Amino acid sequence: MQSDPTLIDQTPTRAELARLADAGCPVTLRGCTLASVDLSQLDLSGWHFDRCNLGQANLNSTRLEGAVFTVCRAAGASFVGAGLIDTSITGGDFSNTCFRGVSMSSTRFAQCKMTGTDMSEARSLEVSFEDVLLIMAVMPGFSFRKATLKQVDFTEADLRRCDFRGAVFEDCSLRDAHLADCSFDDSDLRGADLGGVKLTDARRFKGAVISKRQAADFLGQLGLKVF
Repeated sequence: MQSDPTLIDQTPTRAELARLADAGCPVTLRGCTLASVDLSQLDLSGWHFDRCNLGQANLNSTRLEGAVFTVCRAAGASFVGAGLIDTSITGGDFSNTCFRGVSMSSTRFAQCKMTGTDMSEARSLEVSFEDVLLIMAVMPGFSFRKATLKQVDFTEADLRRCDFRGAVFEDCSLRDAHLADCSFDDSDLRGADLGGVKLTDARRFKGAVISKRQAADFLGQLGLKVF
């Protein structure tokens, strides 16, 4: 049986990658340079990108179901409208990458830098984040419902209208994040740095679990002292 194709340390063109995509077999790209390459609207389902340079690459409307990105550099890349079902992104730098309007389900992000990432209008279901820098990320309306967030840094992120109902925060930061109209019903915030969070609408935190220290900080905003 012929093994799936593997490209190592190459700089393939769109035409070459399109031919591989048309063959319908998953491809492994290892150490390849794809910077600024147009990969839009290709079907790259099941492909494995290992330590590749995808900086400024165009993956708009690309099918990436089951694709794996391992320690890739994709700063400034664009995934607008892409399909990221069962996709895994582990390690690497995805800073200032655009994920506007992507479809994500059972998608996993781990040990990666995503500072300034734009996930506006993303359709998400059961997306997991672990050890991810989402500093200044733009994620209005994102659903984190019942998610377990581990070591996620949302410092100064735009999280307006996000759904955190039932979410569990473990060693996370929401410091100075924009949380207008978010819902934290029944969430566990004890593992979150809430520095800068204002208790402007207590109804958003109905049923949420917070620590004694966090409670004291919130009450302090009301001019109350806790001893």
